[in-house]
Amino acid sequence: MTIQVHQFPCLSDNYGYLVHDSQSGETVCIDTPDAEAYLREAAAKGWRITQIWNTHWHPDHAGGNEAIKAQTGALVVAPAVDAPRIAAVDRTVAGGDLVALDGVDAQVIDVGGHTMGHVAYWLPTAGIAFVGDALFALGCGRMFEGEPGQFWASLSRLKALPEDTTIYCAHEYTASNARFAVHADPDNAALAAYAAEVETRRGAGEPTVPTVLKREIATNPFLRADDPAMQARWGGGDAVQTFAALRAAKDSFR
Repeated sequence: MTIQVHQFPCLSDNYGYLVHDSQSGETVCIDTPDAEAYLREAAAKGWRITQIWNTHWHPDHAGGNEAIKAQTGALVVAPAVDAPRIAAVDRTVAGGDLVALDGVDAQVIDVGGHTMGHVAYWLPTAGIAFVGDALFALGCGRMFEGEPGQFWASLSRLKALPEDTTIYCAHEYTASNARFAVHADPDNAALAAYAAEVETRRGAGEPTVPTVLKREIATNPFLRADDPAMQARWGGGDAVQTFAALRAAKDSFR
């Protein structure tokens, strides 16, 4: 495989991602929370930035578009629904579209809910997906703009990807997510083990991202809203109601 992913921390708790195709020399920025950090990291790797793929409009995801484009001439790809609030867009995409890093295709997945137009980028041949703020390790994004049914449908699309897919999310939120997850699903032994591992890794200053979809399906309460035990515990008659109850509880959890 010619695809390399370079992950680095930026801002207070974001992760930046540069995806590089060693065959063509192309490099894509997944979101642009901090233009200086992206340009610095690309220069250190000797990589030429050619594209930007935005997941959604929030400034900690698209705020560096103009500065990076000015320096590199990168093509900016952004979700169509969110594009009016994103700078320097050259191409808009929606669920079902394809983007490419040279000859390596990425499928655009509609994951609206955190924002209405949020998208994820899945590179099937590389077995990786960049999900922005739609899905986190042991959590999901706040539902700022969407509705529970929309957001559950979005998570279901991600849940349907191959189980061995490596999930790159945009923030290091896993420790706080783990505390809520254990509260939400206290009898889940796999979750308890995962939460203990997260505590150890964060204590050592290590990242907990990326994660693997199979593990999230077994432990992430938001992906388990269709599980009868979770529905019984959270009073939801179906997955959408259970997801809504979980998301509301997480919003006020301390």
